[in-house]
Amino acid sequence: MNNKNRRLDNMNGKGEEKRINRRKFFRTGAQTGLLIGLGGIATLAARKAGSNEYVWQLDPTKCTQCGRCATSCIKTPSAVKCVHVYAMCGYCDLCGGYFLPDTKTLNTGAENQLCPTKAIKRTFIEDPFFEYTIDEEVCIGCGKCVKGCGAFGNGSLQLQVRQDRCDNCNECSIARNCPSDAYSRIPVDQPYLLKGFGQKNLDIK
Repeated sequence: MNNKNRRLDNMNGKGEEKRINRRKFFRTGAQTGLLIGLGGIATLAARKAGSNEYVWQLDPTKCTQCGRCATSCIKTPSAVKCVHVYAMCGYCDLCGGYFLPDTKTLNTGAENQLCPTKAIKRTFIEDPFFEYTIDEEVCIGCGKCVKGCGAFGNGSLQLQVRQDRCDNCNECSIARNCPSDAYSRIPVDQPYLLKGFGQKNLDIK
């Protein structure tokens, strides 16, 4: 039976409530970690930008995952990274952003993974849920996982310019080569654009 489509019909009463609460706990903790991380980076971006009031960012609703974020950036690896919006994630066993489309065995074997640098880590939570985290030191911003997640999942994997890594060039080489015109300058105090959330200050007090 496909684990992705497996329902929790066999759970009831306190047992079901306990499992759901555990899942909410992991989701809330992961989401909070993302928001705090982006909030801290927003502060660093503001300091780094200095007199500049705007920073470069890409709009995930326009992004086509063409791969140029990985190859056009002046930084190596690119300042563009995959960001996981946990609030949108289904914690799928069969994750379209993690596994190759023709994968037969759902395990962490290198031959099954879509990411060319193995930047996504898969962690078991409880049957049938798994958590996926991004190792930004390894991520090159190619967008393959983002495309897979958008095609077969909820679109919780999104590309963003990480402001602590970006040099905030006057003329962004990625923006110049972006075929979908997804790049623009946005206020430094709101430096991230997440699909489903819009432009917000993600700093948590």
